[in-house]
Amino acid sequence: MTPSVDKTSGMSYERTQVARTVDNVFKWLTRIFAIGIILILLAIALQVGLDALPAIQKFGIIDFVTGVRWNPVENIYGAWTQIYGTLVTSFIALLIAVPIGVGVAIILSEDFLPPKVQQPLVFMVELLAAIPSVVYGLWGIFVLSPLLQAPMTWIHQTFGWIPLFSTPPTGRGIYIASIILAIMILPIISSISRDSLVGVNPTLRQAAYGLGATRWETLFQVIIPTAISGIIGGIMLALGRAMGETMAVTMLIGNANRPSQSLFAQGSTISALLANQFAEASGLQVASLMYAALILFVLTLLINVLAEVVVSKVEIKKL
Repeated sequence: MTPSVDKTSGMSYERTQVARTVDNVFKWLTRIFAIGIILILLAIALQVGLDALPAIQKFGIIDFVTGVRWNPVENIYGAWTQIYGTLVTSFIALLIAVPIGVGVAIILSEDFLPPKVQQPLVFMVELLAAIPSVVYGLWGIFVLSPLLQAPMTWIHQTFGWIPLFSTPPTGRGIYIASIILAIMILPIISSISRDSLVGVNPTLRQAAYGLGATRWETLFQVIIPTAISGIIGGIMLALGRAMGETMAVTMLIGNANRPSQSLFAQGSTISALLANQFAEASGLQVASLMYAALILFVLTLLINVLAEVVVSKVEIKKL
């Protein structure tokens, strides 16, 4: 048996050959699974890229990304309307969900509420993530859209001279899809943010109180800065979910193949485009749809890379 040292206690103990063998097997399995994930990611990118190759060769990058016409009859394809809709709905959803989600996480991680009330609320927030997207879409059509029709009409009549509100609301459009996306990503942000806040070392709170900090000073100057990397990670994960959401957005955004500055106008996203046209597509249209899917794949990959960069920089600053 080989003596080993416990790093936490400094005490040595004897490890059997079986234990060392199990550790080595686990280590190699972990490496194999990690490499397998990378290979799967590369295989998906390669397959989508190969299927999109005819469209890439015909339209190039600039013409496809900046083109606003998507006409299967004439075999003219430009994905700017869908790219714009994907980015706008996702970022509006973040603007709505981030302050609410982080605020809910703070309330559910601190002792603002009695434990008998807090625990059911935690369960209910996490339960939102289990609701199918088609249910969100139906709820948006039959409940949220009629509920918002009157106030959105008032906004259009009052502030219609602003391009963002220049189009009369019809019950379908970018604004309603963004609100539904915000509701859908809310449990992701709140759950991950709460876990990050709860995971902060309690000695930091005690030290802040010992130095005379108030509860709110401790929260905003010690607890949140310590947990900020986890909060940012949750936000970026929610952004990736919002960009890839399909069914609820397809049911609510209107699926119009023309860009508009107005939030009340109907629009489209890459996911909605794929859901609407892929089943009946053929020839160059399939390649163009795969090209759009490849762009969505790259966008979500960039979001994850950005999240890793931001989190790593925050961790370095904390150190």
